[in-house]
Amino acid sequence: MSKIRTATLIHENGNTFATTTGSGRTFRWGDHADVPELGPVETVAVALAACSAMDVISIAAKKRQEISRYSIDVRAEQRAEYPQVLTRVDVTHQVEGPRVEEAAIRRSIELSALKYCPVNAMLSAGATEVHHRYVVRGTGAEPFEASGEVIVTGPYRRPDIVS
Repeated sequence: MSKIRTATLIHENGNTFATTTGSGRTFRWGDHADVPELGPVETVAVALAACSAMDVISIAAKKRQEISRYSIDVRAEQRAEYPQVLTRVDVTHQVEGPRVEEAAIRRSIELSALKYCPVNAMLSAGATEVHHRYVVRGTGAEPFEASGEVIVTGPYRRPDIVS
């Protein structure tokens, strides 16, 4: 069964809109970075990072990864011509812990990118190329650091059929 997502935007002034989602969350959209307003395109990049992060941390926990610090850096390139779509997004997972395994983190990221993250699926089906990367730091008895690219999804390809 499909889920229905809803929201109502109410114009306040200029390019500022108050929003209430069907789940009761409220926030403001706008183009002023100096006040607490969200920019729509910037938020898409953040939504991709958040969606992937929620997947990866959950999958890694199931793989018994002991993570003490986890963050994602996201960098999105937006074309100058209209429509000003995102053409490339780099998502870099920074994972640190006393018992983390590079292979387990790579696989967690891969599963998110290819199977679980709907934001990645939507972006990759369109004009956006998404690069999924990682930096893993083991802080246990034998410290290490490893980094690399896991997979590239998009553009114009469904992530569930990317090989």
